[in-house]
Amino acid sequence: MMQIAYLDCHSGMSGDMFLAALLHAGLSLETLKSALSVLPIDGYEITCEPFQDKGIGGVQCHVSIPAEEQPHRHLSDIRALLRASALPPAIRERALAIFHCLAEAEATIHNSSIEEVHFHEVGAVDAIVDIVGAAIGVETLGITQLYASALPLTSGHVQTAHGLLPVPAPATLEILRRVAAPWKPCPVEAELVTPTGAAILATLARFETPFIAIEHIGYGFGQKRLPWPNCLRLCLGQTYGTGLDGEADTDWVTVLESNIDTMSGELLGGMMERLLAAGALDVSYSPLQMKKNRPATLLTVMCVPQQSDLFAQILLRETSTLGVRIQQVQRLKAQRTQQRLDTPLGPITVKIKRLGEWIISAAPEYNDCQCIARERAMPLIEVYEVAQHTIATTLIKETRALLSKRSANPLVQ
Repeated sequence: MMQIAYLDCHSGMSGDMFLAALLHAGLSLETLKSALSVLPIDGYEITCEPFQDKGIGGVQCHVSIPAEEQPHRHLSDIRALLRASALPPAIRERALAIFHCLAEAEATIHNSSIEEVHFHEVGAVDAIVDIVGAAIGVETLGITQLYASALPLTSGHVQTAHGLLPVPAPATLEILRRVAAPWKPCPVEAELVTPTGAAILATLARFETPFIAIEHIGYGFGQKRLPWPNCLRLCLGQTYGTGLDGEADTDWVTVLESNIDTMSGELLGGMMERLLAAGALDVSYSPLQMKKNRPATLLTVMCVPQQSDLFAQILLRETSTLGVRIQQVQRLKAQRTQQRLDTPLGPITVKIKRLGEWIISAAPEYNDCQCIARERAMPLIEVYEVAQHTIATTLIKETRALLSKRSANPLVQ
């Protein structure tokens, strides 16, 4: 089973509330401090204190920083800071993905590019600690998937570096709009979902209620006093009974995108070969229309996080693009295996899709079918039909037998 977590965001979400919930759910403060110590920043202190509100006990997390004004960092500064650290690649790329999410929202609001965006509050040391700490906590607790509830839609105003802004803050709304996050009305005039909290949710979580056997609960309290306990509730546990009768694999990948309108089809074809040869997991092209109705191509590259810099540099050097969008995403993957099956026409390799022990689908290998069709002077479609019949009477039969066994004995897993 997979270790997953569910966030009950009944009172919103902020970076310090998420960090506090992780600490109350089992993340060691010493482990967190040790992992953060490799960042090239200093002058801050993290404390984690017991806290109780309306009879519910949990913790509050505080990141104390000097009183002087914090520098207004750009995304490039944050990127350099993270990559100058000794953080493990998975944690570093996950934190950078959260900052990318913030930068994209700010760029949209201010009609600028992500590299031109000034991080004000979010570029301060306490926000960096919250975001990197969130990535550390998810990795340390072994959380393979994070889920979240609907968010409270409040009103009012909040003081920012740009002045007095409506609640939810424009960056918060833009971040959560992009992932179609669900909201529910809340009568309070207060900022309950911060841009940092929104970016963590948008980057790491899915807004769904999972099948979960809860093992640990963490309560992370915010700073505001509300008519209810102002806490983020984190439920940590294992998946069960997904209805798929099996488990998907999970991993993190980096997705790079760029709009290209000045390269020929031959050059794009050559670029695909170049990217795949360099180790890209996938490369795809999609048609799109740009400004002034110019036809263009959306180039999408998927790679392991450790190679994101390599592929970004290839795209900047070897294509006509002026910029590359980069984000880290989590994948759910079925297991894929191959098996040789004896058919009336001879052995054929079969590609099998599984979820755990269950065979979901299977298909014959094209090259094998094509060779048999040529050798026997048969239509390719007839070879496919023979192969599919063999698959149905052998491999699929295994799944049916397991289903019958489970129906006869509900305790069989």
